[in-house]
Amino acid sequence: MAQTCRLFNGGRIMTQSHYSPAQDISAIQEARHFDPFGFLGQHYVHGTDVTVVRTFQPAARSVDVVLRDESRSFRAQRVTEAGLFEAQMPAELTGQVYDLVVTYFDDNVHRAADPYSFGLCLSNEDLHYFGEGTHQRLYDCMGAHPKVKDGVQGVQFAVWAPNAHRVSVVGDFNAWDGRVHPMRCRFERGVWEIFLPGVCIDEHYKFELIDAHGHLRTKSDPMAFFGQNGQQTASLTWDMNRFTWADGEWMQKRASSNTYHQPMSVYEVHLGSWKRVPTENNRPLSYLELADDLIPYVKGLGFTHIELMPISEYPFDGSWGYQVTGYYAPTSRFGNPDDFRDFVDRCHQAGLGVIVDWVPGHFPKDEHGLAKFDGTALYEHSDTRLGEHQDWGTLIFNYGRTEVKNFLVANALFWLDQYHIDGLRVDAVASMLYLDYSREAGQWLPNKHGGRENLEAIAFMQELNILCHHKHPGAMIIAEESTAWPGVSRPVSNGGLGFSYKWNMGWMNDMLHYIQQDPVHRKYHHGEATFSMLYAYDENFILVISHDEVVHGKRSMLSKMPGDRWQQFANLRLFYAWMWAHPGKKLLFMGSEIGQWDEWSEERSLDWHVLMGHEHSGLQQLVKDLNALYTSRPALHVLDHQHGGFSWLDANDGDRSIFSFTRSEPNGDKVSVVINATPVPRVDYRMGVSGPGVYRELLNTDASQYGGSNIANAGTFTAEEVPWDGRPWSVKMSLPALAALYITKA
Repeated sequence: MAQTCRLFNGGRIMTQSHYSPAQDISAIQEARHFDPFGFLGQHYVHGTDVTVVRTFQPAARSVDVVLRDESRSFRAQRVTEAGLFEAQMPAELTGQVYDLVVTYFDDNVHRAADPYSFGLCLSNEDLHYFGEGTHQRLYDCMGAHPKVKDGVQGVQFAVWAPNAHRVSVVGDFNAWDGRVHPMRCRFERGVWEIFLPGVCIDEHYKFELIDAHGHLRTKSDPMAFFGQNGQQTASLTWDMNRFTWADGEWMQKRASSNTYHQPMSVYEVHLGSWKRVPTENNRPLSYLELADDLIPYVKGLGFTHIELMPISEYPFDGSWGYQVTGYYAPTSRFGNPDDFRDFVDRCHQAGLGVIVDWVPGHFPKDEHGLAKFDGTALYEHSDTRLGEHQDWGTLIFNYGRTEVKNFLVANALFWLDQYHIDGLRVDAVASMLYLDYSREAGQWLPNKHGGRENLEAIAFMQELNILCHHKHPGAMIIAEESTAWPGVSRPVSNGGLGFSYKWNMGWMNDMLHYIQQDPVHRKYHHGEATFSMLYAYDENFILVISHDEVVHGKRSMLSKMPGDRWQQFANLRLFYAWMWAHPGKKLLFMGSEIGQWDEWSEERSLDWHVLMGHEHSGLQQLVKDLNALYTSRPALHVLDHQHGGFSWLDANDGDRSIFSFTRSEPNGDKVSVVINATPVPRVDYRMGVSGPGVYRELLNTDASQYGGSNIANAGTFTAEEVPWDGRPWSVKMSLPALAALYITKA
């Protein structure tokens, strides 16, 4: 028979009908009660002068209910052997705050407020905005948050699982027993919540669910701020309000900056393998050690930004971070969240921006992660033709579901807000744009117009970029996009996707194919080296030599180069100088600057020992000098993305494989560049210049300090009134073999 009770929750008394006590007791003990707040906690029994407090404590020997003011206490009776206790109090004490004093079988005593005496956790506004997909600070209410409620310290938990039959918080604090702390369901949005008094920072927890099919699942918190890595998969409570930033000057300057006209040279890093400690079982450096070592190294080489391969928590080292399970948690492999904040803070104080790879395109099937979170396709599509990447064995987000879109957009804003990240490089954008990406006919479903474009993903990316640029001026959102999709880095208002920049994969493919040719054959591939200028301003491009080009049998940058050892180094020096002179921002993967022979592996450190060789240290010095020129000479960066900053001098000397061009900017700075892509020196090479005067070398990749043969143009050379390359004046110079020269007016 149903019994009517008046339930006291957070100062509100309401009347509710529920199961008979026997049914309630059975459901609580079997951890299948859909409304635990309707039975546990303090309840006035209607029609009597009694109020009862019920608590389920399977490890308790005894329980006392003690009023917070210490005026009264009541011994609870054990109602069942399984551990349900009930204390009766006079009805006039209904609404009085109280604690539970639990004595365990090992004689330990624990006193804390009753979780079932607290009211609602999330506001109606939070639930409304989440439901419509517009909660820009979702991370402020979902997940685990230290709180003080009614003077009581604890942690508030909230998780989205609309199809679950029951959700509990389990952790160190309740012996991982899902019966102890079942959560309240906010039916209107499928969010489960509870405030647990006495739970501290740095405690392990998960969510235990009875899913839509009645199966028991244990899941990591999708919005945890801290988590374990590898085979250990618990989430950890963390206080995001303890760290004090010292980068105010950087952040203020960033908000008013225009990166398009500024130099941007990026050093891409995999934190786990940049440098290791061989005397300590070859462990990777921590965030704090990286701040001591990596920051001055990158700054010393003249890079303006560090780009980190994904640092959101992930279980499998071999995924390099691209299969994420903890989107709101920097990986604990290298320290805690505040350690990572310290790393970013110190980057900013050193004048370095921080870009982080971000992976909203797919997620792994690991049981503790997002996959089938409540037993249904919650974050993913139910149809594998929409929801699964067969090549990668991963699942695709359902961008059309408002809550999923909100989860991802809020995550991007989270990294920009809570970690002061200067840019997000969005991974695998092409896989998001096309419904038939890496699929054969019959393996994909067309959109509502019958096309192959993923309209929901497009809308998601456009909203993402609008919000990120609006909320965080100066922050960059960068697309790794490998197709000819138009307008990737054009404003949404103009029909574009709205990204700040796009990786120039076309330049990378063409130039690597060209530079790996034997020089004797390069004249047959001359067009590959000039083709990129036909579309150089279609997007805001970043020229990239990333981790993908030096792994999985592709060989290191130095090993790609043709010829003998001398020619390999000369080719690579030539290539880097060419890259730094070409319009577009720059990105170079770690290890490429020292010319290591072995391709990269996440399992070991870079081959730092090669720097004992003069050729390797010379290559490193060249990268440093290229960055110095690139950042100091406006001609080399101001018009990276606009017509007028580049003009060919000679693009057609294919027989000799020589290229020459000029970079310039509106205030008159000019740098001319000559590339000799064969091992044949050219004496008395003539290059056109715009006017009379004395000219000099800014940089010569054949210089001895870089490991070259030191064929140089000593001192200066004077322009002659000899028309050349369509210019009225010209200069003669010595052009070393396999070399690049930067020339400017003295």
